Amino acid sequence: MSRFDELNVGDVLVGQVSAVVPFGVFVRIAEDADGLLHGESEPQTGASVTVRILEIDRENRRASLAKA
Repeated sequence: MSRFDELNVGDVLVGQVSAVVPFGVFVRIAEDADGLLHGESEPQTGASVTVRILEIDRENRRASLAKA
């Protein structure tokens, strides 16, 4: 698994759901970071999902994701 600093907008990758929250799910997209898949509630913690990176905030170490 890559590091957060190596990821780019548009990358498609398989991540693992790390948490389900009322506004979406957090997906582990790198060994040192999670991204938010907003509005999703179906995947359970631990499930694998394929996502595309829509936006990266390197300063706050956040990423916005969409299903790929």
